[in-house]
Amino acid sequence: MRKEFQILDDFINKKALRHTPQREMVLDVFLSTEGHVCVDDLYKLVKRRHPQIGYTTVYRAMRLLSVTGLCNEVDFGDGILRYEHKYNHSHHDHLVCTKCRSFIEVSSPHIEVMQDRLAKRHSFIPTNHRLQIFGVCRKCQARYQKKSR
Repeated sequence: MRKEFQILDDFINKKALRHTPQREMVLDVFLSTEGHVCVDDLYKLVKRRHPQIGYTTVYRAMRLLSVTGLCNEVDFGDGILRYEHKYNHSHHDHLVCTKCRSFIEVSSPHIEVMQDRLAKRHSFIPTNHRLQIFGVCRKCQARYQKKSR
């Protein structure tokens, strides 16, 4: 059994939830994706393999996977909640373009150290964090400069 399925199974047992094959089906399809996937797109992928699964089942399963720590919920400010792999994936932050909605995943040990120092200075124990910087990407800057000439 893959570790992710064991994590889900352990969580379900701990919380006394019902074991359903649909949750495992959604997890299986989600694990086969990479990147940032919204429920609508994931539903289409799940539906191809398992036509009997409904949209609400996929939505609820993803919320559950988020609570278990298998995925992160990501909001790029466009009203669409996306999910990305968390378990066994390195931590990263996002630069989000407010013009074209593209994003860049970034990692910085310096930022991580600074966050740890800040928390320690305030006797704060962080359990999770997320950094998203909103701005204008290189391509959109170039487009804007061309239009203003």
